[in-house]
Amino acid sequence: MRVLISGCDGQVGWELQRSMSVLGEVFAFNREQMDLSPPGKAAAVVARIAPDVVVNAAAYTAVDKAESEEALATRINGEAVGELARAARDVNALLVHYSTDYVFDGSKEEAYTELDATAPLSAYGRGKLVGERAIADVGGDWLTFRTTWVYGVRGRNFLRTMLRLAATREELSVVGDQYGAPTSARMIADATSQIVAQSMRERQTGRFDSGLFNLTAADSTTWHGFAEAIIDAARSYQPSSVVTTRIKSISTSEYPTPARRPRNSLLDNSALVGRFVVHRPNWRVAMQYVLDDLFAATAPL
Repeated sequence: MRVLISGCDGQVGWELQRSMSVLGEVFAFNREQMDLSPPGKAAAVVARIAPDVVVNAAAYTAVDKAESEEALATRINGEAVGELARAARDVNALLVHYSTDYVFDGSKEEAYTELDATAPLSAYGRGKLVGERAIADVGGDWLTFRTTWVYGVRGRNFLRTMLRLAATREELSVVGDQYGAPTSARMIADATSQIVAQSMRERQTGRFDSGLFNLTAADSTTWHGFAEAIIDAARSYQPSSVVTTRIKSISTSEYPTPARRPRNSLLDNSALVGRFVVHRPNWRVAMQYVLDDLFAATAPL
């Protein structure tokens, strides 16, 4: 099996290189090698490699900056995704793509299902929704996974930010009225590998069905609860790395950002589990694995 991964330097892309390596030959491309901004460039890479699977982990992820760069964000997260879908279809490859809870407005009280109406609040969410729809319109064999609150051992993410701030600030203020499921890049990559293996077997026997699925860790918390868990765990690893003594819970209105975030980011994973029987660790367990990896390094931040 030949697997092409875009965005290999990102949080999920980096983990995918490890998890997908058990399935076959992996061709991993970073942003410079497979830039989604220029029309046709990424599709040309797919045509040249002619993989069996295309996993698109490349994305415009600067949520707040997207408010002033919506055309670029939509180009990368939307239009280019449609081009990738056509390129994958043309070489008969399975396309795997990642989307976001930001396609919803967060007003629902319960967890969102794949069938709920979308209503993005931000330019980032609107662009990701364009990508979702483009894949479905192109057809072929595809899987789109919506996920939430992604973090990992690399890049800019909430967990690494909290560890850095906890090393220098006695008090932190963190939003406590937004709910979601922190989901590690490692968990996403491992689940993707399992799902791709099953999907390729189904394709060989003509039983595969394309679809959109929610993919997150189990259980839920707030950003404030996530911050408390991160810092408490960091103390157990390396007490000297934490000077924070208080984590204050604040409202969304007290922490204004250019892009509006959903109040409720919970996604119902019932369809995913029913279709693929994927193990979804509790977010606290998955977080522990990431911290294990970080603190095993000489410089975790």
